Amino acid sequence: MADAEIIPIGTRGRPGRGTGKARPSSSARNLAAPRPAAKAAPAPVAKEKPARKPPPPRKPRPAPITQTPVNQHSVAEPPVAEPAAEPLFEPVGQRPASTTHDRGATDGIPVGDWLAAIEAGAREVFGDDWQAGLARLLAFVRRRITGDYVVDEYGFDAEVTDRFVMAALKPIAEKWFRIEVRGLDNIPGEGGALVVSNHSGTFPMDGLMTMSTVYEHTGRHLRPLGADLVFRMPVVSQLARKTGATLACNEDAERMLSSGELVGVWPEGFKGIGKPFSERYKLQRFGRGGFVSAALRTGVPIVPLSVVGAEEIYPLVGNMPALARLLGVPYVPITPFFPWLGPLGLVPLPSKWLLEFGEPIRTDELEDSAAEDPMLVFNVTDQVRETIQQTLYNLLMGRESVFG
Repeated sequence: MADAEIIPIGTRGRPGRGTGKARPSSSARNLAAPRPAAKAAPAPVAKEKPARKPPPPRKPRPAPITQTPVNQHSVAEPPVAEPAAEPLFEPVGQRPASTTHDRGATDGIPVGDWLAAIEAGAREVFGDDWQAGLARLLAFVRRRITGDYVVDEYGFDAEVTDRFVMAALKPIAEKWFRIEVRGLDNIPGEGGALVVSNHSGTFPMDGLMTMSTVYEHTGRHLRPLGADLVFRMPVVSQLARKTGATLACNEDAERMLSSGELVGVWPEGFKGIGKPFSERYKLQRFGRGGFVSAALRTGVPIVPLSVVGAEEIYPLVGNMPALARLLGVPYVPITPFFPWLGPLGLVPLPSKWLLEFGEPIRTDELEDSAAEDPMLVFNVTDQVRETIQQTLYNLLMGRESVFG
């Protein structure tokens, strides 16, 4: 180190470049001078660690079981049977329902409880034979999706009517209105016939109840003739077509009667259901007798029907003609409960109904040209109207209470 040449930093090998002197500066000489050795730090004194306790002796592992060959000097031990595997799902009905004490708050509902609830609901809806009922429902849905169902030329869907519409109307007729029927023998078991009834009730509930009653007691579908307004309403028109209704015109009525259908008509129309409560059970005009002409041309019997009890379900005490004209409807009713109670006012009162089918009026004995005779048509129309009116009076006299 003593003989080493001192080359200051930044002088490119020439001493004294920064100061202009040939001799190096003191700073350069200090950089080149050897540094004194650092004093060694004293070694740390190792502390004595406490002695560790010896680990407990390990238990010897059991020796693996090996099969010893059976010979004349040794006997083989019987094999140990393994426990049977538990089934993934326990059978429904054998596993008790779990409670909140059996499972945690975040455990969820076990699969067994879901299956038990589904089975109980299906048994409640379809009865003990719930599997067959559920299969029929799924088959019905499949036919609806694929379009594999039949409707007639008027749009009547017998499957939907039987399964849903008639099933929904049956408890209303039996439990709510408690309908009593008389004169069922006067309805022909087959062939065409025209059922003519009085109309009442503010809303055409009597038509639906008549359809349900006829189907329940005779198994035949009553095909109603509806007004133009029914088929101008978006949803109601489609439902009316599917349940067998058609437009109240002579052409459709004659085609149905000729094909052996049971046709229903309410000649009073909106004048019947929209009359005030003070005029209840007083028949309005039966029109020009178009239904009689259709029956005369086809030669089918006319069955008069008298309905008591429908006048009291919505007692009509007023009307709003301005709103009716704005909505394009014949009338907007005012009842003791509507519109004061809102939608609750649309619930019909549970009056007791009486339906009586009168003796059929035969038309097959008249001449073929009878339908072209206005006087004969008027006489038959008046005969049907008087028969219904007199029957209404008799039923009212024998009725003890409106709701009893």
